[in-house]
Amino acid sequence: MTVPPTNPTSADPFSGREIWFVTGSQHLYGPETLEEVAANSREIVAQLDAAGEIPVRVVFKELLTDTEAIRAIANEANANDAVVGVIAWMHTFSPAKMWITGLDALRKPFLHLHTQANVELPWAEIDMDFMNTNQAAHGDREFAYIATRLGAPRKTVVGHVSSADVRESIGTWARAATAWAHVRGLRLARFGDNMRFVAVTEGDKTEAERVLGVQVNTWGVNELAARVAEVTDAEVDALVAEYLDAYDVAEELRPGGERHQSLRDGAAIEAALRAFLVEGGFSAFTTSFEDLGELKQLPGLAVQRLMAEGYGFGAEGDWKTAILIRAAKVMGHGLPGGASLMEDYTYELSEGRQKILGAHMLEVCPSLTTSRPRLEVHALGIGGKEDPVRLVFDTDPGAAIVVAMSDLRERFRLVANVVEVVPPDAELPNLPVARAVWVPEPSFKVSAEAWLTAGGAHHTVMSTAVGAEAFTDFAEIARMELVLIDADTTIRGLKNELRWNQAYYRLAQGF
Repeated sequence: MTVPPTNPTSADPFSGREIWFVTGSQHLYGPETLEEVAANSREIVAQLDAAGEIPVRVVFKELLTDTEAIRAIANEANANDAVVGVIAWMHTFSPAKMWITGLDALRKPFLHLHTQANVELPWAEIDMDFMNTNQAAHGDREFAYIATRLGAPRKTVVGHVSSADVRESIGTWARAATAWAHVRGLRLARFGDNMRFVAVTEGDKTEAERVLGVQVNTWGVNELAARVAEVTDAEVDALVAEYLDAYDVAEELRPGGERHQSLRDGAAIEAALRAFLVEGGFSAFTTSFEDLGELKQLPGLAVQRLMAEGYGFGAEGDWKTAILIRAAKVMGHGLPGGASLMEDYTYELSEGRQKILGAHMLEVCPSLTTSRPRLEVHALGIGGKEDPVRLVFDTDPGAAIVVAMSDLRERFRLVANVVEVVPPDAELPNLPVARAVWVPEPSFKVSAEAWLTAGGAHHTVMSTAVGAEAFTDFAEIARMELVLIDADTTIRGLKNELRWNQAYYRLAQGF
């Protein structure tokens, strides 16, 4: 019997994933000290593994005291797909030359935890045995030196694991590391090409596979249209029933309404698109309004619902944004909020009220709202097809981040802006698309100038589930440039940062 393919985005992305925890020491202190170090390490790991902030298992792997064991554990982690990252801690002093070949071999995301077994010092009881056993303040500096000398990309977290901020930072890194594991080997289906003459949505797909591990390939849109023709009435009926239950459906789209067929056509596209993606093992996809073939309408509702299920998506052939959205979906899984394609559209420029109105033609993910979306049909005005169905809603107010990926020939650059989503200043009765309104940090003027100076794209992923720390961790893991625009940004400082980055990333590639 043939086993049916499974939806690559339907499962919990953290299920079956784990982080290995290793502790460094040496034999100089004797077996009793090593036993104490191992016991303390297991206690630290037990606290981390039980922490709700960390979405994957944390496993104490080994107490490492020599070069061969360290190299072996690095190679073992590299070969194990379940392992999304490695945490290292030097409980005692671990001479760092032992770590050179292991750190050099390690290809998994790496976090250096600078902690210690105890929170308070037992001042009256401290002797040299205690000092020798509990010298992470000393040992971690030795370890960090060699990691720095080797250029090992890593996140450093400082503090005791009983502190919520320590667990939260480790959890954020774990989410980024898991997203990286899902991006590596991600399959992305492009239906049609990029929008004609548009520059920023273009990019080097071969380099994307080398740097990110993403397979970006194209399928003719009529292959999808052929699948639409195979969708049964029963499949359409089932989806229509879902729509009626989940959304406020416009009367003209409801059964018996004069435009009910448009809703059924949208449902057929959704059923066919989902089946195509599942059978191909795709976790992300793109469409283009300029290449619709035999499709009756541009996929709108279908795209919104598939993004809500965890798929990455890019409009107008924008595969780079589709990758980012899939990564953001993984990082934010299980957290309040969501992630979606977004596009800066127009500005409110009244003095003291400057803000950005973002939207897209159709494709904004309903994970950005806790309200009940309205399902409507309206003319698109471009693409030359029938009017598409789509969900209309306002994004929930709150903290968010918008992130874009640009191809700068020799590297990919992420440009990110910390923002605050706010309610619209007034109702938008004539704007028939989902949308978001936000105030960017540090100000509208500085944010816009900084974004333009950095060459940030007009398509972004908006995440209301994770913020700057998660994308910073992801960029560090992927060894990608990240330009972060936040409350501390100045134009002078940003221009200097871009100049330094230009030199660094070119030199780092070698000759």
